[in-house]
Amino acid sequence: AFVCDHTKLVSCNTMATEKKFSLSDSRPKKDRIFLFDVDGTLTIARKEIDSDMKAFMEDLRSKAYVGVVGGSDLPKQLEQLGDNCVNEFDYFFTQNGLVSFKKGQPLASTSIVEFLGEEKLQKLINFILGYLAKIELPCKRGTFIEYRTGMLNVSPIGRGCSRSERNAFEEYDNKTKVRATMVEALKKEFADFKLTYSIGGQISFDVFPEGWDKTYCLPFLEKDGFKEIHFFGDKTYKGGNDYEIYTDKRTVGHSVKNPADTRAQVTAALNA
Repeated sequence: AFVCDHTKLVSCNTMATEKKFSLSDSRPKKDRIFLFDVDGTLTIARKEIDSDMKAFMEDLRSKAYVGVVGGSDLPKQLEQLGDNCVNEFDYFFTQNGLVSFKKGQPLASTSIVEFLGEEKLQKLINFILGYLAKIELPCKRGTFIEYRTGMLNVSPIGRGCSRSERNAFEEYDNKTKVRATMVEALKKEFADFKLTYSIGGQISFDVFPEGWDKTYCLPFLEKDGFKEIHFFGDKTYKGGNDYEIYTDKRTVGHSVKNPADTRAQVTAALNA
């Protein structure tokens, strides 16, 4: 099941940029920004941001510049953070920064199909579908590959699974390493494609060109003069989709356990 969401992305971009941007520029430290992962950091995985976090982020925006960097596409981030979220952060990076916004306005973007070319992309997709057809899982649903502008998101169980099936797959994967095993097979098969594989969330992993991990967003911030970039994320272990940016020398990395821990660590960083 291959899903291309170009049309949906364009409509969401249009909706987001039509709304007025009203963030204050009178924050204490002009070269400091707090940058956040989404799943497991601002929200419970794939759930909407709760009222406590919304209030906390609103207060934080009066004290520091704030940004979001997630692997998901814009429609999914709108679902989790709200229809106006693009305008509620100074920087809003979707798909690791391949589709990005500054003060509500879109920045330049690129795509994985431009990088690989159609022939190589189809070889990759066909291998993934063939691999998934051969493995047995407790259950499978729909949408096993989701095309995003800067990456492919691959889900062995399928993104159409229910919340309970999602939770059950995460437990199963922790024991059997379904995703990690598949990633190793892809690395071996496509060693010359210059791709990176990053496990994130509960049910999937991302495939994208080398260097297109979450560190892709950092040059945008460096260009605008930010020298103290605090990053908060939960998948900070090697192989997790926050690892590269968490360990990057340009950031101050904070490994969090959940949204409540995020609030506690942000407060500590503000008071340091």
